[in-house]
Amino acid sequence: MQKARIKLASADIEKINQVCEYINGIAEKTGVNMRGPIPLPTKRLKVTTRKSPCGNGTATWERYEMRVHKRLIDLGLDERALRLVMRVPIPEGLNIEIVMVDG
Repeated sequence: MQKARIKLASADIEKINQVCEYINGIAEKTGVNMRGPIPLPTKRLKVTTRKSPCGNGTATWERYEMRVHKRLIDLGLDERALRLVMRVPIPEGLNIEIVMVDG
């Protein structure tokens, strides 16, 4: 059986949850089998810099971190449901990838 695998990635977890709820509503409305959203490991991007611009003074550091949250959704293949998923409003800063796989 074929299914659509949807991968979501964003630094803002609320945007991901909003799109996941939207896709869940589509799956319930069309009666398509849905697995997920499956949380994937969060990628942490860290940058550490010195506070003082010249290098003199005490060694104080600024630490910045950006977290990239990821979710995976498997959706049963139905033409109507897939067309509705394509029309989902995608917020700014959210990366979405839809792949057809044999399952």
